[in-house]
Amino acid sequence: MGETAGPLLVERRDGWRLLLLNRPQRLNAFDAALHAALLAALEEAAADPACRAVLLAGAGRAFCAGQDLAEPGLTEAGVDLGAVLERGWNRLVRALRDLPKPVVCAVQGTAAGAGASVAFACDITLAAEDARFVQAFIRIGLIPDSAATWTLPRLVGPARARAMAMLGEPVTGVEAAAMGLVHRAVPAASLMAEAEAVCARLARLPAKALAATKRALDAAEGNTLVQQLALEAGIQRELGRGADYAEGVAAFQQKRPARFEGAPE
Repeated sequence: MGETAGPLLVERRDGWRLLLLNRPQRLNAFDAALHAALLAALEEAAADPACRAVLLAGAGRAFCAGQDLAEPGLTEAGVDLGAVLERGWNRLVRALRDLPKPVVCAVQGTAAGAGASVAFACDITLAAEDARFVQAFIRIGLIPDSAATWTLPRLVGPARARAMAMLGEPVTGVEAAAMGLVHRAVPAASLMAEAEAVCARLARLPAKALAATKRALDAAEGNTLVQQLALEAGIQRELGRGADYAEGVAAFQQKRPARFEGAPE
């Protein structure tokens, strides 16, 4: 059941929750209300120990068309687009990256502009084979934002990142998977089932280790080798003293499935 009507639907599942962008008539383009709803839902997911993963998806025929330019004030002369980013998109990207739980993203149809940027900011992104990722900013005289200038080069390399940003040409789900832009491309009809299966699997894995993995991978983007080695040692020291490590080793030795703390039955 959807717990929240309006621009975002929230569904609690066994160990994870679905956050469904729900403005299909606007191709799930973001306005202030959707930003507020999604930020609140991510905050609630972070605080709920029963929620061990999040699935972000879009209702209707598109994942997200980015910013809704019909929102009042966005096309007026002298508009401060930097302020628009700071109060909306930048907060959202930081919330996705800072969430101490994996965020899975399912992309169908179009992911354009900041909508594509959000998909790139998630931890594990699956795409329909016929999905279309478009860095459409150049078409309206802007640069990629919502961290796309940071994520794109790291995902696909500088040459492809520059071409995507400067030419604004669409990339299909199949092409996105081949270039490492997303984790996997699947037939459109099975996209949600595949994404839900990934979330269910994550919900059964050790939550503290998943959170630490996310933190370590993010830190690696700015750390030296020596700094990263020290971070890994510190994290392993902490996790090695926990119940999940003891359970994982015992399960391995006993040749049985592990049952980690807090995981759903």
